[in-house]
Amino acid sequence: MAQKVCVIVDAGDRARLEAITADRNRPQKHVQRARIVLLSADRLPVAEVARQAAASRPAVRRWQARYAQAGVDGLLRDKTRPPGRAPVPTATVAKVLALTCSEPRGEATHWTGRAMAQASGISLRSVQRIWDAHRLQPHRLRSFKRSNDPAFAEKVEDIVGLTMDPPMHTVVLSIDEKSQIQALDRT
Repeated sequence: MAQKVCVIVDAGDRARLEAITADRNRPQKHVQRARIVLLSADRLPVAEVARQAAASRPAVRRWQARYAQAGVDGLLRDKTRPPGRAPVPTATVAKVLALTCSEPRGEATHWTGRAMAQASGISLRSVQRIWDAHRLQPHRLRSFKRSNDPAFAEKVEDIVGLTMDPPMHTVVLSIDEKSQIQALDRT
């Protein structure tokens, strides 16, 4: 296949590219790209440039085209790529957390990761990440202690808010209303 891009390097760019290839502190990818352009400027075929630069032929063509578009600066930076996967939506995280705090389906005593993944429609690894982020370990407990109070979440936020960021010149005390004997009771 004939060379599609004719690489023409002026004296300033050639000096800059040779400085890049001679610099031992440069990343190897920059040195390889500069060598590709310099070898291409010497009118070598793509296969020969690929062999001497230890790169593939598509890589040689890619960096020839990039040099033709953006010059030396285009060789020194990578193109941005879109992120891999979108994060799990907040609504799905809330659904997993709500299901984790509820009774599992059927005869099960606690939620397993696979059962939660199937119930919520996400992968097992996503369920594990959510549980790790919220420090949930449903496999270690037979059941969760839940409050029947509808305003429980707001009360917890108020208490945690007082503990984490108390008002100026105040002392926050936490008192357990159970006696010592009752506190030893296990559920």
